[in-house]
Amino acid sequence: MSLTRQEIEKVALLARLILTPEEVEEMTGQLGRVLEYMALLNEVDTEGVEPLAHAVEFANVFREDRVEKSLDREIALANAPHRDDECYLVPAVLGDV
Repeated sequence: MSLTRQEIEKVALLARLILTPEEVEEMTGQLGRVLEYMALLNEVDTEGVEPLAHAVEFANVFREDRVEKSLDREIALANAPHRDDECYLVPAVLGDV
């Protein structure tokens, strides 16, 4: 499948890329070869192949939630450059709230 210069320029515009005329020519050939390679996949017989979400079957890999002792507040705030008795103090990013 060959691509036109206009198609490459449209893709570049959609991707917000600024390409020089030389880069447009280079991309025309390179993307054309990629699409030709992808067209080979249409020739593969997939009759009877079940669609997959993942290539490998797996189960939930997360551990069970369990309650554990949390970090002491004083230890957690020990290296904070600015703090009060309960939490970190950071500059407001949305103005005065």
